[in-house]
Amino acid sequence: MQLTLRQIRYVAEVARLGSIQAAARALTISQSSILAAIERAEDDAGGALFDRRPARGVTVTPVGERFLHAARALLAAEAEFARAIDVLAEATPPSIRIGCFEPFGPLFMTSIVRRYLDEVGPVEVSLMGGDQTELQAWLAAGMVDVVVAYDIGPTFAASCTPICGVPTHAILPAEDPLAELPAVTIAALAERPLVLLDLPHTSHFLLAVFDLYGRRPRVQMRTRTYETVRSAVAAGLGVSVLNMRPLSSASPDGRGLVRRPIIDELPTPTLMVADIYGSQKPLFVRRLIRLIQRFFAEAGPRGFAVTLPEREAELLRA
Repeated sequence: MQLTLRQIRYVAEVARLGSIQAAARALTISQSSILAAIERAEDDAGGALFDRRPARGVTVTPVGERFLHAARALLAAEAEFARAIDVLAEATPPSIRIGCFEPFGPLFMTSIVRRYLDEVGPVEVSLMGGDQTELQAWLAAGMVDVVVAYDIGPTFAASCTPICGVPTHAILPAEDPLAELPAVTIAALAERPLVLLDLPHTSHFLLAVFDLYGRRPRVQMRTRTYETVRSAVAAGLGVSVLNMRPLSSASPDGRGLVRRPIIDELPTPTLMVADIYGSQKPLFVRRLIRLIQRFFAEAGPRGFAVTLPEREAELLRA
């Protein structure tokens, strides 16, 4: 077909108004452009679309009726497509899909979602918690708009915005003598049984913290949930090492455990927001990233990290 959408619109307007001259005025184009569109449409349709008579304007032929039936469906589809594109360009689309490292949900992501809704109004938010492997697959498959995760394990094949560094720290039963110290060492922790957050890539990273100093502890318990790690430590089943501390008032630590910074020099994971849009981020993605940056800036290093005071200044990445 040689016709363009614009030319199909010209033909439909002639049929609607019953006059080439009236269509030219309504569309603010020349009559010759409309005549050229009709001629091309008739070539494609294989017959005359209009019966044109002086002083009577134009009437649609049976071939023209069949052409216009198809043309109107196409023009309606184009209008719907244009509306959908307008929605995508808005700062507040009707829904947003966020993937996050599973422990982040109760630790701070519910607070992020609350702020997002307060800022943009009522939208549907899908918050999908998963491990690092799942998050990478969801992002690559377009199942989520953004991912909030650590930069551990295989690199995300996406655009990544660093938010803050989150150092590894110790989580101890309140009655453990180490809980009386202002900070602890890897060597001291390695003498206790370990409660391990056993998620893909996460467990390898946390055990590697001990391997750096050649002091891997005995794993007493493995669990895939942050909440169970806290409960197990509070119950005296061992110590643990984690990165993020709770920022949500809905998920505070109980009185049975304490957190302490680790004295030894260790690699610091970066919390980041990954997306597939690169430099062409939609407005709603940019808005969410800015909101997350503000959230952690307002919380400050002492709000999200457990580390030595002299290391706090280097944690915010924005």
